Amino acid sequence: MNLHIAKDKDYDMVHYGHSNQLRQAKAMGDYLIVGVHTDEEISKHKGPPVFTQAERYKMVRAIKWVDEIVEGAPYVTTLETLDKYCCDFCVHGDDITLTVDGKDTYEEVKKSGRYRECKRTQGVSTTDLVGRMLLMTKAHHSNMVRSDYQQHTDNFGSGPKGHSPWTGVSQFLQTSQKIIQFASGKEPQPGDTIIYVAGAFDLFHIGHVDFLDAVSQLSEKPYVIVGLHFDQEVNRYKGKNYPIMNIHERTLSVLACRYVSEVVIGAPYAVTKDLLDHFKVDLVCHGKTEVFPDRDGSDPYAVPRKMGILRTVDSGNSLTTDVIVQRIIKNRLLFEARNQKKEAKEMAVIQAMKRREEDKANERAQAVL
Repeated sequence: MNLHIAKDKDYDMVHYGHSNQLRQAKAMGDYLIVGVHTDEEISKHKGPPVFTQAERYKMVRAIKWVDEIVEGAPYVTTLETLDKYCCDFCVHGDDITLTVDGKDTYEEVKKSGRYRECKRTQGVSTTDLVGRMLLMTKAHHSNMVRSDYQQHTDNFGSGPKGHSPWTGVSQFLQTSQKIIQFASGKEPQPGDTIIYVAGAFDLFHIGHVDFLDAVSQLSEKPYVIVGLHFDQEVNRYKGKNYPIMNIHERTLSVLACRYVSEVVIGAPYAVTKDLLDHFKVDLVCHGKTEVFPDRDGSDPYAVPRKMGILRTVDSGNSLTTDVIVQRIIKNRLLFEARNQKKEAKEMAVIQAMKRREEDKANERAQAVL
């Protein structure tokens, strides 16, 4: 039997945690349909989204485990929706999603037995990423917890009645198993065009997706290798508190993209002949963004340029990580209010669940007596 799975969410600021949930969901069946909510629905139930619905639709389509998306999916998942798209069941993370009036959006499908859960990825949340951008600290680079970042983890998005385990911040720990789960595991095949691109790919977004899509269209059989620079290197040429995501987080974000075949973790800033020979690279591509010189002032693309294999690729998309950060800063108060509101609703549910368990325990105790 072919199992069709539905997975819906707002997918605002898509990160590797979302990708990991989609990977888990796909493993439960054969065909994964992802419902993505409209801007209006998200604003009504959660607060203002960072990305537009068109941007979010494109981002989710680019995740390699997704077979199909439903644009403008209803915020409350019903049996009617599952039947409309011929889905056997619905999958969501082990956090809770609530409507504006505090009701579980999956209540109906849970009661019918057509609901499955996948594990939330520890160490990443939209709340945490927004906090990194607003605080402009570098603590996330080295995983060292400093006082200002610790204050963020204690306070950002927390309501007056404690912390929700779903909205709060935790620390991401990379493992070899996680990389294996995300990696394609495919070697280049005869006839493949091996294309190398390098950069920070920070806060992996649709600007990156459009660039990698354009790069993959340069060949009928592309094998795209992405070289990711270490955090310290990115900070050298980007400054401030960049990268927002550390090297481990950026690795998973890029590996989840359907246009990427392989990732070089901690690639050298200068594209050397040794690197090109090692991976048997046919083409080296760069976008229309500024190329910063190497530490000694030299052109990092001098070798492929001299070899005649360097291509400048226009993605047609001007979105950058800087633009995303500016969106967040501009709407800081709205996003902080959004997170506090979300956590307050979650805490109310947790308290209600706790009281229900206590009542059941009291009833059992009375029955024994």
